Amino acid sequence: MRVRIEVTTAATELPWKSVLAPGRSLAYDVLARVAPEAGRLFHGSGFGPHGMVPLGHGAPVFPKASRRRGAYAIGGRGWVEMGSPLFEVAAILQQGIKERELLDWGGAAFRILKVAMVEPPAFDTGTARLRTCTPVVMKGSGRDESGTRTTRQAWLLPADPEFPAYFQGNLRRKAETLGLDPDVSLSRITWVGAKRSFAVGQGLKPGAPIEVELTGSPQTLQAIWSWGLGQANAAGFGWISG
Repeated sequence: MRVRIEVTTAATELPWKSVLAPGRSLAYDVLARVAPEAGRLFHGSGFGPHGMVPLGHGAPVFPKASRRRGAYAIGGRGWVEMGSPLFEVAAILQQGIKERELLDWGGAAFRILKVAMVEPPAFDTGTARLRTCTPVVMKGSGRDESGTRTTRQAWLLPADPEFPAYFQGNLRRKAETLGLDPDVSLSRITWVGAKRSFAVGQGLKPGAPIEVELTGSPQTLQAIWSWGLGQANAAGFGWISG
């Protein structure tokens, strides 16, 4: 499930460092106020057998904002989306956002106009074509062709040979975390966008938006749609376009 927050702002830009970073803090602030035990669990050990965090969000979208060189354009009416594959967590996010009049997003004030829950597509054919609007980040083995580990920060891009296997492994861990059918597969990558790096904590995480075709049970595909693709979804990466 997703929560779409319709907003308006008089601000005209965000620095790139503030495009994604505020979302994670907002989600945890809502959890701390509405469901503190869930917030402590997610922030501490994570959820399920793999210790994952079932949260995701995207970047603010302002369709009529004029582009600005060196900054992320905002202004007028737009929206921010957050979500979780767990209905009860999405409901907590919706409740907590509804109690606010403003969002502070990287120093820009977003006045809240409407908060609504959005259900995932049915995916009743067992297939899905999903395109992200924020970069997908994945870590690989950090090993060279000889099998020697050369780095612990082995960020992968979609064209890297290790990417499909690590990406599919992430899909299956998400399904196992939620107790859903883990037989979910990457059929093919159909589009890759431009590489971009975002700082959402310590250091930069590089990645690229992608479009993929997946096969799996409808319930698993719905959960992935609500959560995001790749790693670091709670930090805003891999958010799927509606």
